[in-house]
Amino acid sequence: MPSFRYVVADVFTDTALTGNQLAVFTDARELDDAAMQDLAREMNLSESVFVFPSESDGHARIRIFTPAGELPFAGHPILGTAFVLAGPLSLDEIRLETKMGTVPIGLEREGPRIVFGRMQQPLPANRPFDGEAELLAALGVEGSELPVEVYDNGPSFVYVCLPSKEAVAALRPDLTRLADLTGGLVGTMCFAGEGRSWKTRMFAPNSGIAEDPGTGSAAGPLALHLARYGRIAFGDEIEIEQGTELKRRCTLYARVDGSAEQVERIEVGGSAVIVARGEFRL
Repeated sequence: MPSFRYVVADVFTDTALTGNQLAVFTDARELDDAAMQDLAREMNLSESVFVFPSESDGHARIRIFTPAGELPFAGHPILGTAFVLAGPLSLDEIRLETKMGTVPIGLEREGPRIVFGRMQQPLPANRPFDGEAELLAALGVEGSELPVEVYDNGPSFVYVCLPSKEAVAALRPDLTRLADLTGGLVGTMCFAGEGRSWKTRMFAPNSGIAEDPGTGSAAGPLALHLARYGRIAFGDEIEIEQGTELKRRCTLYARVDGSAEQVERIEVGGSAVIVARGEFRL
């Protein structure tokens, strides 16, 4: 009876039992696509990661599944996997191969313990969102303070800027309508704040979860969106609070370097803690 070991990490937090949960199956060589999807559905977390031997210039290759399907790239799975794999290897940087290319993650340590990681993300494409009025109605809000746009760095998100953090906290969207309107997207990122302090909520009914506690793949494009429209300067690092309403508070850090005409680099960082280990026997 084959056994498949996994590690559970809480990501974008330094406190166990908060943050965004992640399951990392550390050796997935004997799992096919259907089995990985079944295991992701069984774990029922925002994402589960399956680790394979490297095929290119990374230390390992990973595949990322939500309960509903596979993603080519996602932030909290990459950061959490970096903490899981780099710890025993004593690495200060780990490179993980994804379907969007190899992602380097720089790691900071206090003695043997990894305390922070920062990933370099793919540069996103962006476009206006068709159906803005219907989207705002599904969210139950009157308008967006910035243009409603879609950013795609593997997964795609539509961004809606609200007038205050309190307005973000008060959101009670119609998830059925939201799923219909954003059928080709991973989710809807709602945000508010000023300066370097921002609050977000990300609704993802098409991914098999109503709301994500901490969305690293959406944090980098958020920094770009804010910089493009003058809410922050290029090169500023923002701090993002997400997941509070789910009692899974996350803290994410994001920065974009370059200019509106030439984006050079997007980085997203945070902490993670390993909280459990187990195995499936199938």
